[in-house]
Amino acid sequence: MGENGGGKRWNFGANEAVEQSSSQNVRYFMNLLADNLDHNDSRPVIPLAHGDPSPYPSFRTDPAAVEAVCDALRSAQFNHYSTTSGLPIARKAVAEHLSRGLSYQICPNDVHLTAGCHHAIDVLISTLAVPGANILLPRPSYPMYDSRAGFSQLEIRRYDLLPEKGWEVDLDAVEALADDKTAAILVINPCNPCGNVFSRQHIQKIAETASKLGILVIADEVYRNITFGETPFVSMAEFAETVPVMVLGSISKRWAVPGWRFGWIVTLDPHNIMKDSGLVHSLANVLNMSTDPTTFIQGAIPDILEKTTDEFFSSKLEILRGCSETCYQEIKKIPCITCPYKPEASMFTMVKLELSVLEDIKDDLEFCCKLAKEESLIILPGRSLGLKNWLRISFAVEPELLKDGFSRLSNFAQRHSKKQQP
Repeated sequence: MGENGGGKRWNFGANEAVEQSSSQNVRYFMNLLADNLDHNDSRPVIPLAHGDPSPYPSFRTDPAAVEAVCDALRSAQFNHYSTTSGLPIARKAVAEHLSRGLSYQICPNDVHLTAGCHHAIDVLISTLAVPGANILLPRPSYPMYDSRAGFSQLEIRRYDLLPEKGWEVDLDAVEALADDKTAAILVINPCNPCGNVFSRQHIQKIAETASKLGILVIADEVYRNITFGETPFVSMAEFAETVPVMVLGSISKRWAVPGWRFGWIVTLDPHNIMKDSGLVHSLANVLNMSTDPTTFIQGAIPDILEKTTDEFFSSKLEILRGCSETCYQEIKKIPCITCPYKPEASMFTMVKLELSVLEDIKDDLEFCCKLAKEESLIILPGRSLGLKNWLRISFAVEPELLKDGFSRLSNFAQRHSKKQQP
């Protein structure tokens, strides 16, 4: 609230909850770093901060997916409003798609369509945010969960991912953190931001621990198909008999179309625990109050999922594999950063910043701001993900651009390294 020059009082103003919550997401830090760019630098900006390779020719989506969208538009059958949880043909297509490789078939009625995974997070957090409740989030994490939980006044309790153990969940900490007000634990697998894949044995232990604590597992599996290491991906859906599971996903990453805004929440509840508690009904009511994925994208989904070629997926995965190897090897050449675990999935890796070998840089944020200003290179500070004095580096760009980025990073590190005494 405030007054203008005439003394009139207005009954509105900044929302402090919004200001606080918005400062915890990737876009906030991306905008902050963009503000530090030197616009007199004629070199192109190299964005190694976020996972959106869609602008690059090497990652252009499959023509079959584009044709599916065009056909849906031309048909004039998908210009209407969506139904709650999505069109039946799209829900069925997603259920069949996610059932491939599972030991059972997912029911279409358990699939709830959303306008991308961000929207899925909004819907899920809104559903869980009852007064006094808390949620267990990993550190480091994907910060949209932190932003939405903070805004919804859902208490956040953080458990650590352990770099010395391949970024596995600290299950002892999980048990110590949970109480009778804990609603859920978030598990991101394959992991953004760490680039690891949990083993089947570890996924099972997480499910058993959650069951013991009486809490829901939120399984963010956006990168389920972006794996290129030795550890095979196993969906938390395989352990729905052990613990109630909500799986979140989207087409954004595998098809490289984040702008198409199509995702899902799948409620896996064979013992009707979520249903009997009323949680599924509340989820549907939140969806009733929310937006829907674009109807013509829903109409295109059966063909997108069915007709995209295996060659498209394999070629994109091979590019990412090569870029991840380049990233890992180039990190080794730069003394001020260390990578505790070679990335085997997603589009990212986490590296520890060794401030002791640098001068004039006090923390990860200053490192990234100066890097943006001096080298027109954008890398995400670890504090944005809950881990100060670490960095998240994306390797989902054109291979030559990635090499150029690491050349700039190396030059920056050399320029700011402590000079050895003679």
